[in-house]
Amino acid sequence: MEFKVDIFSKLDKEWALLAAGTPDDHNAMTVSWGGMGTLWGKPVVTVYVRPNRHTYGYIEDNEFFTLSFYPEQYRKALGVMGRKSGRDCDKDALAGLDVVPAGDSISYRQADVTLVCRKLYHNDLVEENIPEDVLKTFYDPEPIHRMYIAEVVEMIDGGAEA
Repeated sequence: MEFKVDIFSKLDKEWALLAAGTPDDHNAMTVSWGGMGTLWGKPVVTVYVRPNRHTYGYIEDNEFFTLSFYPEQYRKALGVMGRKSGRDCDKDALAGLDVVPAGDSISYRQADVTLVCRKLYHNDLVEENIPEDVLKTFYDPEPIHRMYIAEVVEMIDGGAEA
């Protein structure tokens, strides 16, 4: 399977879902910041998660997560997944998305493409290294993101293997 994308707009303009856990215990969130490339001879994704997000604990507690992409018709569903917290409600049901196993993690049946990712590295962004205008715009009063770099170990056409 080939995954051709405009890497400068795939996340920023189209959004994606970042998910971790099992079909019975998981959470997902909409992401628009991140990247795709290579590191240490491996295809990788880079994603950023604030520690106050419910998904953060799932990413921390699992070796694998998924990054999945959706047709435009699911834009409202991705909005729900980004605005609502899995602590307070069943986001999957509210968004009308059906969870499915994907590799050692989960995705959603409605996805066009799911990247199954294994964490390689993480680090918190350092406040002193962030420009003042960025701090004021994105981190006042929100917490600083943790960056995860993960190897893409599998690319699934759709939400999960048939």
